[in-house]
Amino acid sequence: MLLTSIDAGQIALEFLMADWNISEPNSEWFTIFNSRLIGECWYIVELGIAGFPDRWFIQVYDNGECDPNYTFISPMRGSDGYVDLMDLPQLVAEVLVSERNAR
Repeated sequence: MLLTSIDAGQIALEFLMADWNISEPNSEWFTIFNSRLIGECWYIVELGIAGFPDRWFIQVYDNGECDPNYTFISPMRGSDGYVDLMDLPQLVAEVLVSERNAR
């Protein structure tokens, strides 16, 4: 394995920021919670926003590529409302609204 768990976490974070077209100032809201090696050739990276229960799980392969079919998990649903997002920058809140509504 050429990647470390830190490398995999950074690759996954960059992938998610590019996927959502999130600029650098807004990307600082996102956190790498976990990056663990699965088998011999890929990592599962858990990303989220500190203080929020929402999580993205992205597979990062040993060649540095990310599986574009990542998983989003949240106990919150769009029908629950969005009061918890009031303190987030608009773009970051829009990402969570979109992901929660897609569930």
